Amino acid sequence: MKDSKVNASAPKRGAAKRLPESPPGGRSRERREQQRSVETRIAILDAALQEFAENGYDAASTRNIGRRAGIHNTLLTYHFRNKESLWKATAEHFFSEIADQLSQTAAYDPALSPIEKLREEFRSFFSFTNSHPAFHQFMIREGRPNNPRLAWLMENFLKDIIARNVPLIEQAQKSGDLPAGNPVLLYYFLVGVLTVLSAQSAEIKFHSHVDPMSSDFVGRYWNLVDRLVFARARSARRPG
Repeated sequence: MKDSKVNASAPKRGAAKRLPESPPGGRSRERREQQRSVETRIAILDAALQEFAENGYDAASTRNIGRRAGIHNTLLTYHFRNKESLWKATAEHFFSEIADQLSQTAAYDPALSPIEKLREEFRSFFSFTNSHPAFHQFMIREGRPNNPRLAWLMENFLKDIIARNVPLIEQAQKSGDLPAGNPVLLYYFLVGVLTVLSAQSAEIKFHSHVDPMSSDFVGRYWNLVDRLVFARARSARRPG
């Protein structure tokens, strides 16, 4: 930190030149430019999620991502210097959205029981995956063994999620609110159950003749999971 003392060689107050004022509308123009930059970045990340989900990292193209986002490739490289940095920024952005969405629930309320906290966590996750169906495909593509990007995801995001949920599952098992078994496997069982709509929407639509991503279908699917998995939480003092 710079020394906060006044420099002895600085001109006296009366001798200081007055700085030119910002031109009219200068600040509002700057704010608009900043907003456009934020909107462009989000558009790129949304497009990148789609591209990585559909084609995988190796086949994904930054030019395709630029076309999906409706911007020139030079603007994309202004925001993200290469495909790797864009892939990492995409993961960071959407995992941050998951965390932000969860923070708006009661999942961290100490008054809730473990099964109630798990219900809040997985309901939030279910809502996110149905709002961003490409996210599950993005993660599936990175799940193959010996994938260095999977190791990065585990270290930066997945490890903390597991560390938060597995103890809750173990406590819910002890209280009889969840069945006995390996808590890590039970965690991934729940992830699998709650990503069915986004993972198999085309097949479900073929058999049911209903859009599985419609709000009505999504609501009915959650109610089914709620009855089968979180029955104890539903009857607690904070139903929803």
